[in-house]
Amino acid sequence: MKLKKWSELPDRMRTKEVRKYYNILVKRNAWFQAKRVLDVIIGTIMLVVLAIPMVVVAALIKLDSKGPVFFRQERVTQYGRIFRIYKFRTMVDNASQLGTQVTVDGDRRITRVGKVLRKLRIDEFPQLFNILAGDMTLVGTRPEVSKYVKEYSPEMYATLLLPAGLTSRTSIAYKDEEKLLSDAADADRVYIEEVLPVKMQYNLDSLKKFSLLSDASVLWDTFVSVLKKG
Repeated sequence: MKLKKWSELPDRMRTKEVRKYYNILVKRNAWFQAKRVLDVIIGTIMLVVLAIPMVVVAALIKLDSKGPVFFRQERVTQYGRIFRIYKFRTMVDNASQLGTQVTVDGDRRITRVGKVLRKLRIDEFPQLFNILAGDMTLVGTRPEVSKYVKEYSPEMYATLLLPAGLTSRTSIAYKDEEKLLSDAADADRVYIEEVLPVKMQYNLDSLKKFSLLSDASVLWDTFVSVLKKG
């Protein structure tokens, strides 16, 4: 993971709104570089520990419904680069053709096994491959699809100074996001106009606190949150 020179950033990111966050990361460049090392170490350990459970989950998905084990989708990561995120499939195979790109509470596209995987966030486990590949980091802004990134304000683009994250303070605060969108007549519009701005403020606040201690706190709180939800 490398922090590019200011002159090397994409044009849409070289703004005064992004510059203040960039300056924070420059001052904490040592952690910026060490973060990648820890991502690889922790990601490898987690993958070894979770290997057998992931095989079991894969088998359950195949037995429960038709379709592939993994859900793959293009998302946006550091500096606006597009990558393909991996998740365990929790919806019917043609879900993208049957509804919006956001998921609401009680979404009929979710499979029986998928409900359990989403509740315990087990569907996120395959993103360890994304982390080891360098597309993601353990703690950082959750990756959005291009459709929603295009709705970013100038300041929101500062979140793309870091790779997309497996978890974040926002993920914890919005762990029940599906319920917030369940009564929306237009889930996409509500997400863009009401949910996204608040989520991104959490992410921007996290950038200001960028440090080892902050990341460790988010990882621990994520673990506790999943246990409570389970």
